[in-house]
Amino acid sequence: MHESVADYVAEHPKMAGVLFTALLLLTQAAPAAANVAQTTPGP
Repeated sequence: MHESVADYVAEHPKMAGVLFTALLLLTQAAPAAANVAQTTPGP
């Protein structure tokens, strides 16, 4: 098992782009999911 993410990325440089893309998608998807789940009170 790898000691840290930094060590893993140092051993697998191509994975840096994959991890960055995954984090980018997650940061974009979380607020969108929160907006969809938001309810508006009505009468």
